[in-house]
Amino acid sequence: MAPNKKAEPAAATGLAARICEMPLLWDAGAARAKLGDLLKSDRKAATRLRPLIPEKSGPRALVEGIADGSPFLWDIVRTDPETLATLLEAPPETSLARIVGEAADAAREARADDGLMRALRTMRRQAALLIAIADIGGVWPVVEVTRALTEVADTAIDAAVCYLLRQAHTAGKIRLDPARPGTNSGYFVLGMGKLGAGELNYSSDIDLIVLYDRTAPLERGLDPSPFFVRLARDLVRILQDRTEDGYVFRVDLRLRPDPGSTQIAIATDAAFDYYERVGQTWERAAMIKARVVAGDFAAGEAYLKELAPFVWRRYLDHAAIADVHDMKRQMHAFRGHEEIAVEGHNVKLGRGGIREIEFFVQTQQLIAGGRAPGLRGRETLASLNSLAAEQWITTEARDQLTDAYLFLRRTEHRLQMVSDEQTHTLPDDRAALDRFAKFYGMNGRDEFATHLTAHLRKVQAHYASLFEDAPPLAAIEGKFAFPADADDRETLETLKRLGFKEPLAASTIVREWLKGAHRPLRPDAARGDLTAILPGFIVSLARTGNADAALIAGDRFFSALPGAVRLLAALRTHPDLVQLLATILGTAPRLGEIVAQSPSVLDGLLDPAFFGVLPDEKLLADRLNATLGQAANEEELLDLTRRFGREQQVLIGVRLLSGTISANRAGELYARLADVLIRAVHRWVEERFAATNGRPPRAESAVLALGKLGGNEMTAGSDLDLILLYDYDAEHPESEGGRPLHATQYYARLTQRLVSALTTPTNAGKLYDVDLRLRPSGRAGPVATSLESFRIYQAEQAWTWEHMALTRARVVSASSAFRARIDAEIRAVLRTDRDRQTVARDVLEMRRAIAEDKGEDDRWDLKCAKGGLIDLEFIAQYLQLVHARARPEILDTHTGRVLEAAQAMRLFGRADGETLRAAFALYHDLTQVLRLCLAQRFEPGKAGPGLLALLARAGELPDFPRLEAYLIDTQTKVRRIFEKIVGGAAE
Repeated sequence: MAPNKKAEPAAATGLAARICEMPLLWDAGAARAKLGDLLKSDRKAATRLRPLIPEKSGPRALVEGIADGSPFLWDIVRTDPETLATLLEAPPETSLARIVGEAADAAREARADDGLMRALRTMRRQAALLIAIADIGGVWPVVEVTRALTEVADTAIDAAVCYLLRQAHTAGKIRLDPARPGTNSGYFVLGMGKLGAGELNYSSDIDLIVLYDRTAPLERGLDPSPFFVRLARDLVRILQDRTEDGYVFRVDLRLRPDPGSTQIAIATDAAFDYYERVGQTWERAAMIKARVVAGDFAAGEAYLKELAPFVWRRYLDHAAIADVHDMKRQMHAFRGHEEIAVEGHNVKLGRGGIREIEFFVQTQQLIAGGRAPGLRGRETLASLNSLAAEQWITTEARDQLTDAYLFLRRTEHRLQMVSDEQTHTLPDDRAALDRFAKFYGMNGRDEFATHLTAHLRKVQAHYASLFEDAPPLAAIEGKFAFPADADDRETLETLKRLGFKEPLAASTIVREWLKGAHRPLRPDAARGDLTAILPGFIVSLARTGNADAALIAGDRFFSALPGAVRLLAALRTHPDLVQLLATILGTAPRLGEIVAQSPSVLDGLLDPAFFGVLPDEKLLADRLNATLGQAANEEELLDLTRRFGREQQVLIGVRLLSGTISANRAGELYARLADVLIRAVHRWVEERFAATNGRPPRAESAVLALGKLGGNEMTAGSDLDLILLYDYDAEHPESEGGRPLHATQYYARLTQRLVSALTTPTNAGKLYDVDLRLRPSGRAGPVATSLESFRIYQAEQAWTWEHMALTRARVVSASSAFRARIDAEIRAVLRTDRDRQTVARDVLEMRRAIAEDKGEDDRWDLKCAKGGLIDLEFIAQYLQLVHARARPEILDTHTGRVLEAAQAMRLFGRADGETLRAAFALYHDLTQVLRLCLAQRFEPGKAGPGLLALLARAGELPDFPRLEAYLIDTQTKVRRIFEKIVGGAAE
């Protein structure tokens, strides 16, 4: 099924004549104006283009669609319209061969890095436009598109490797045949993942492993390790560095063995030793796609052949099968509902996405490929065919997964074409998704959603049935008996086999449960349901990777429950909920404590729409108002507010834990929830206070958020940085009520009531911690501030750090008119003309003070670490303060959006911009998980495998060592950029 609007192709073979699909236009007027301006501005190009894109033709609609939907592609067209004409005139196959051929020829002739780098970047830019047109226009099917993208990457990598080897030969460091420098060099590069499979996506990173043979023909006395590491470093630089011509590919070397401890090029014998000793199941799966892409192809093929026994086991490996089952369970902690939110869905990692199809294929290859060589293919669709031919799957499964894969890959490519970003996430608001759907070629959001969800549900169904004969969590060999008077010996053996290091202690804990040692477990009904779920619960706890700690967390959970009968009954009837609870207790004890205080919050997880569309702000507010409408008195209203907030926090946390929302989205949702709660409490406090004291005439108050709430970057543990602002009629400052108060006293007391309503513990706990220290004059100032005092203070007395904090100020609760006045005052302050050097010095001094006070050497203190989140935030805040006067569009409360705006303004290079944006995403993702899971400092050496795996998944890396290596590298780069931008301006 091809969703796009169709046009009949002409008989000619040129690209323009073969276009048969095209996008629909979101803003037709703007798109046509862009094309019109282009044709007017370059007469030579227009002469060639007009016959190729006549009015009301498919090619013209496609070019207008690019102007409308892809800033990246339109920039290529706008800056080089002659290339567009050349591509439209010729068959795409001919153009691709010409483009890669010219790059390969230029690389062979290159005598210096800049010539090579220019040739490769020209190839990439031209190929990007060609392949996009062939994809959008329906000229090439998805498989041909991915093959073309892979050919470009292969050409670039091989050209760079050959160039570097020739340079080394000329320098007398290695003895080679300059005409065929890779041959017998002992140095080769493996393409992994989609590159290895020949399935590269449109804006893909390339996963490489660089290897060398210690017996390579180096000049005598030359150590192979530093030589080949330097070669690998130069390879990355040539491909990845941003120049005035752009870049070729972002390179990822983290799939190599033990990246936290090994150099970026590794000797083959060291790699063999690693895989033999500690190679993991996921690494076996990754090596299925490994392919030699550059260098000494013979040595590379020999290496893969020698490694084959590690990947392909002759007999069914039962330990590997158990690993596969665990991998499947870990991909999402909780499943089972039909609803899928379309907005914000990740088509790669989300439910029913590309990753599940790839997992479906690779794990069956891993288990059966040792005995069936026909299953050892690299390509996903070809492997689906092989699995069907060997009767491992049905033809229906093959066909449905194939259709879904093609649709999802095409969606992925279209997402990446918009801005040339390695993204897989759909727009998270309806209007933006509607625009994207038009660029895809559909009539709008709803048509696209219908097709998408149909495919996702089919993938989910096949994924859920994968290894459906796997033993249920309770069906493990061994005995589960917990008599009241003594420990059962066979049960102790079972617990030991499950991974309990202290089986006797574990048995004692469970026996105490069954004896009703905890008051919530004393009712007969509770203990009956507990007995029924116990085997599955214990196995689920064991599968979190730290069985003993998870069981102890379970013991604390049961002791803290106000009552267990209803919860245990729900667990008995919903086995998925048992696994979810175990996952929470084993990896997110902080979330477990919240659930223990209010177990009814788990009810929300049983709602069939739980994984569906997230409630928007209005719907959330309506639900809260309906809930608070049931309150009979003040105490009950505060309790209901806290229960509502806690339930919503748990629902967000579980979505984050299960991978169904991103960490960035979670930050926005936590902030949205806080906004709704603050607004409701602010309104309620004002009404109650006015009932007693009246109101000052024409007075208004507003709640101003700063910090994480102001930036919409909250986590599960964030407090609220608030300021209460007010305004009143100076001629009538007293309230009109039974107990009149002057406005300053009135709003000071109202602020105290507001803070108390948000923070005071009730039977349902507390809502938030509130911090008022960012108000003018800090602790020394009044708790509420008039707008005029706020304006004067910010204009005349505030320190630079206070203006930095103000960049994240956002009005949460106020009338629309008062909000507009406050926003105008804040923008006026932020757009003040400032001395760049003075601001930079103040920022550096503040950063040094924080380092002295908090330290900056703990890599996992993601906020304070050298090169951590504070460095990122200070870069963003510094740039706003020094550029907002001339460029007000840089003002935004969200750090990520500020960095994007700064890059668009070219306030730093694109390579630095990508580093900063990737760092912000990484730090935010990891912080969300850590705040959700832990109340204390994170220490990797003491963390359980479940939490480490969760962090690795949040960082989109296969294991924790690779994540830690990436974190260290990222922090190093961020600190370098901080010193360049802020430190450089201070000098």
